[in-house]
Amino acid sequence: MSRPVQTRVNERIRIREVRLIDDEGNQVGVIATRDALEMARERGLDLVEVAPNATPPVCRLMDYGKFRFEQSKKERDSRKNQHVAKLKEVRIEPGIGGHDLETKGRAAQRFLESGNKVKITVLFRGRSITHPELGTELLNKLAVQLEGSGVIEQAPRMEGRNMSMTLAPTRQKVDSTQKEDTSGKQG
Repeated sequence: MSRPVQTRVNERIRIREVRLIDDEGNQVGVIATRDALEMARERGLDLVEVAPNATPPVCRLMDYGKFRFEQSKKERDSRKNQHVAKLKEVRIEPGIGGHDLETKGRAAQRFLESGNKVKITVLFRGRSITHPELGTELLNKLAVQLEGSGVIEQAPRMEGRNMSMTLAPTRQKVDSTQKEDTSGKQG
């Protein structure tokens, strides 16, 4: 396993010359590393290598503690804003009643609207396996019911004694609800 790349700071920078950027973001130019370290000490800052692969490496005068804090803050924010789509499952049987099917459809719709993928599974028990067309019919009914909330990612197919179909959420649904909210606030 390789170690994570660490930023070199102050005396850990062992190159003769560096391209220096001062604390205000102005480019000073290519100078000796000793001189850059001296400038950093005079200003009470650190010499931080920001682009080690450039020739010569680019270093910047900054407060290293503050720099590390900002980096960790950016990482936390990016992790917080990520939404991992989970796969939710709705199970039905071929002999399901009409109202029960609608209820399962509403549950699947809630999952899709919250940004999750939905796997709808028809469980064939006993002799019902001899009529797979009933499962296809049920899945097609649900696909029509969920047309506005999701798109078919995987068409109905048999998996052993079960038939399943996967739906993914549509982004248009989310965008349209946000537009309705903003138009209601203006009037």
